[in-house]
Amino acid sequence: MNFTRWSARFPGTQRRAAARTEHAAAQAKRGEGAVPAARGGRPDPGAERSTPADGHPADSTVSGTGTGTGAGTETGPGTGSAPAQRTGVLTAVPSLDELSVREVLGRLPALVALVHGPEHRVAYVNDAYTAGFGARTPGAPAHEALPELGELGLLPLLDQVQRSGKPRTAKNRTAPGGGSSYTVTCTPVEFPRAGGNAPEAEAHRAGVLIHLADVTDHAEAVERLRASERRQREAAVTLQRSLLPQELEQPDDLRIAATYQPGGTEAAVGGDWYDVITLGAGRTALVIGDVMGRGVRAAAVMGQLRTAVRAYARLDLPPHEVLQLLDGLAAEIDASQIATCVYAVHDPNEGLLAYASAGHLPILVRDEHGTVRRAADPTGPPLGTGGWLHTSGTIALGPGSTAVLYTDGLVERRGEDIDEGVAALERALAGAQGTPTVICDRLMRALGVDADHDDDVAVMVLQQPARSGADAELFHNAALELLGGIEAAPRARAFAQGVLASWRFPVELCDLGVLAASELVANSLQHGTPPMRLRLRRTDRRLIIEVTDGDDHLPRRRRAEPADETGRGISIVATIASSWGSRRTPGGGKAVWCEFALPDK
Repeated sequence: MNFTRWSARFPGTQRRAAARTEHAAAQAKRGEGAVPAARGGRPDPGAERSTPADGHPADSTVSGTGTGTGAGTETGPGTGSAPAQRTGVLTAVPSLDELSVREVLGRLPALVALVHGPEHRVAYVNDAYTAGFGARTPGAPAHEALPELGELGLLPLLDQVQRSGKPRTAKNRTAPGGGSSYTVTCTPVEFPRAGGNAPEAEAHRAGVLIHLADVTDHAEAVERLRASERRQREAAVTLQRSLLPQELEQPDDLRIAATYQPGGTEAAVGGDWYDVITLGAGRTALVIGDVMGRGVRAAAVMGQLRTAVRAYARLDLPPHEVLQLLDGLAAEIDASQIATCVYAVHDPNEGLLAYASAGHLPILVRDEHGTVRRAADPTGPPLGTGGWLHTSGTIALGPGSTAVLYTDGLVERRGEDIDEGVAALERALAGAQGTPTVICDRLMRALGVDADHDDDVAVMVLQQPARSGADAELFHNAALELLGGIEAAPRARAFAQGVLASWRFPVELCDLGVLAASELVANSLQHGTPPMRLRLRRTDRRLIIEVTDGDDHLPRRRRAEPADETGRGISIVATIASSWGSRRTPGGGKAVWCEFALPDK
């Protein structure tokens, strides 16, 4: 911005006024006076245009910038800003050169200051500036006369503007002590030459116009909005964490750890969740999912899905059937939100992880030799889409293996294919050693997840330990194939007696175990079909007895009448055992089991 044109109104400068006086005198000497204004209607093309005394043509258009009408301009209906000619007089619009810069700046509600020279000496402050910060002494350096600029951190900005010759803006600068907030614009200006051609004189011609707009109300509104967003985010995080398991169940055969990291302060909380559910007979269900939404609503949907998963898991259904039930429920909870999910079941007897996926990322498994594999398809669409039959798959999880279940926040990055993130996770898992808790932390660090991450992250790590020595003595398996016939029950009792005695159980526990095995075998002989098998398994915490057969009709506990000769076997088992249950097995058939808690040593 060049202030030379406006400098006529500054004290001590009268060049513009003198020039206009000389021009008017020259016109009078030549006999060129003002021509009377034209009458209404179109003026004669040959007529001479009227010229006021200051030498500027009295045109009907507005001189200077802007689109509004000037003083003395009349407008008629429907004419916009064009001057009316109905009165028979064309009114001249004042020129911008005739405005007093001091008067304009003085009436601005914004705070305005003008400084010049390398030390930014004060040349002018308007009334609003004086009302805001008090009177200032002209000629004093800014760091002394305008200390508020230093408090707002603007002195370096003045130097930048003066060096570059380009305007700069600093937004929402708050005065110390919680005072007003300002958006400050610093614009380079050039003062008229004061005489001399030395570089020092040129330097003193450069100045900066400082314009401080009070945005305190806006800043307070923004802060209130941010505070509201923080409260909503805190509520969502609190709800999210309260709906996640406070303490993971720890099965006998697995070591499990999980972690949840909400997104940074600029990211809304999502609906990531995980859970571990013991199914009985040594089997464990593992689930991880992600609701495609943000905030409290997503967390609430997540909580309902997690509760439903725990309920469906108690039915001990195959993984794909659990997802089918969840798919219908998700559509009922909120048709506008979908979720991805992996549901897996670990069976220590088979050394397998059976799983089904609803649009979720693949499970990764590292074997005891360090080779990492992805769980292959099947993968169905996310929950809540409906109309799809999910299917189950299996992946080996033998002794010494580690499996990782995770949400997309761990591997998804903007501008990158998600397969690249999964590949990076595979590399990190291949080199991660230690307990599941340690591996969780190392994977999070390796994938760059920190407090400012832009998405929620949930990770679950499970290990099947490779046991040896004294620890291996606490885990045993024994099985007997039953061919049927009248000799099946005595053979089963004898087998159970010998195995339990070899495992050095107390006599009372041995007797209860033999009774339970006898009742389960008798139930299978009466209501089931071959092939039949009796399996006994001990862990460090429990004794498990399980009988399988080829009939898929699940038994139920019922009240037997005094005259009934049958129907008491399951009731006896339920009474003497810690827990019992049944499930259908893949390929047809069923398994009926019971557990006895071992005494603490």
